[in-house]
Amino acid sequence: MLLQPPQDSRASAAVILFAGGDGGIEISADGHIKRGGNFLVRSRALFAAQGLAVAVIDAPSDRQSPRYLDIFRQTPEHVADIKAVIAWLRQELKLPVWLIGTSRGTQSAAYAAVQLPQAEGGGADGVVLTSSILADRRERPVPEMALDRIQVPVLVVHHRQDSCRSCLYADLPWLTRKLTHLKKNETLIFDGGINQGDACGPRAYHGFNGIEAEVIDKIATWIKGN
Repeated sequence: MLLQPPQDSRASAAVILFAGGDGGIEISADGHIKRGGNFLVRSRALFAAQGLAVAVIDAPSDRQSPRYLDIFRQTPEHVADIKAVIAWLRQELKLPVWLIGTSRGTQSAAYAAVQLPQAEGGGADGVVLTSSILADRRERPVPEMALDRIQVPVLVVHHRQDSCRSCLYADLPWLTRKLTHLKKNETLIFDGGINQGDACGPRAYHGFNGIEAEVIDKIATWIKGN
């Protein structure tokens, strides 16, 4: 885990960032991130600039090789790791803690929220799902999870032009309908930016390339308002 304090030293909340893909970002002992191109990972300073304390999650020490978090995100062991990070941040920073996932990172964030549905039970104070996995042949997509168990605010963030086959905008209503039981839930849709490389890659519309500051601003505003 890499912890980045807010720029003004007066944090309003702490956020735990879950990268997409295989989830392995290879944080070195000196804090260098070897695989840092993911939307959330490369935008961590933007979250800090918004007055949020930022924890970036890597694969655990016993999974620091290819496959990393693949076929691990929806396991009791992964949930236990996330619960421990939430507890540590609450203990050290005395702040509410939010989970933010992007792409396959939404499978980590959403599953942890399902298994730990209340902050009082060791779960997070809220969840943000960006470029959510809506279809998946390998692991359960987010809408297939027991989202009705979640009792904390949930923000869904998606790009209208996302053409990743697992995250198509046309499939988004399947997810948002599953969250209507919540008193606090919202969906933010973005357009534009720069579309480069693989449709499911971090520099495509899927990764909010070119509009990171706008997206992070809206996410941070929503977190601080809830």
